[in-house]
Amino acid sequence: MDDELVEHFLRDGFGKIEGAFPPRVAEGCARLLWKETGYAPDDRGTWKDPVYWVAGMAQGPFAAAANSSALHEAFDLLVGERRWDPRYSLGSFPLRFPHEEEPDDAGWHIEGSYLPEGATLWHTNLWSKGRALLMLFLFTEVGEDDAPTRIRVGSHLDVPPVLEPYGERGASFLELGPKVEAASAHRPLAWATGRPGDVYLCHPFLVHAAQPHHGARPRFMAQPPLYPAVPCELERQDGDYSAVEFAIRQGLAHGGRPPGTVTS
Repeated sequence: MDDELVEHFLRDGFGKIEGAFPPRVAEGCARLLWKETGYAPDDRGTWKDPVYWVAGMAQGPFAAAANSSALHEAFDLLVGERRWDPRYSLGSFPLRFPHEEEPDDAGWHIEGSYLPEGATLWHTNLWSKGRALLMLFLFTEVGEDDAPTRIRVGSHLDVPPVLEPYGERGASFLELGPKVEAASAHRPLAWATGRPGDVYLCHPFLVHAAQPHHGARPRFMAQPPLYPAVPCELERQDGDYSAVEFAIRQGLAHGGRPPGTVTS
């Protein structure tokens, strides 16, 4: 799994860990999330909005989901040993419901991760300050009809040249959105489908988007960051680059064009 995960991550910008945490833990998380919404699972008439946002959740099932041995091993592989901070809660839950109304958050983007002094919008810079990974935790069954997150495969390689001119301060996710959308328009699409307990580990620069939910069952997911324990470095004297760092360098070197050969 080690070589395969790193290879997929470098090439595609994400890797899927099937069964990253037990289904019973996912069920416990989903049950707590239903309580937060105030909606009734068996009464579609109570599902008032196309998306219901839940912030941080620190109950036991969420801590268990974030700290499985499979995930810790994958964090070491992609970010580097002792280069990430453990999570004991999960946050940013976009709970999507089948609905006639269209959501207002379905544009292509990368995540913002920090607020520079004087800014009101979350920013991103070339060194991915404040974020080691974007993670997608699935707590319900997610098929292609259940509003899975859309992913532009390999788009993480298109973003470094967009970010480079902004320097250390970076730019807001609103300013970057149209630019990363245009830079990655040629990329093929994938959908973050799976079963309860699956987790997608994504490069911080992966271009992705929500979509309307016209299926039958709600989709419960978390999209928290993995926080870095140390800053990302793009010029290491010892050459000990993490997969995240290597991919950023790769994107800069090739102007967003995938090289003929990918090595880890």
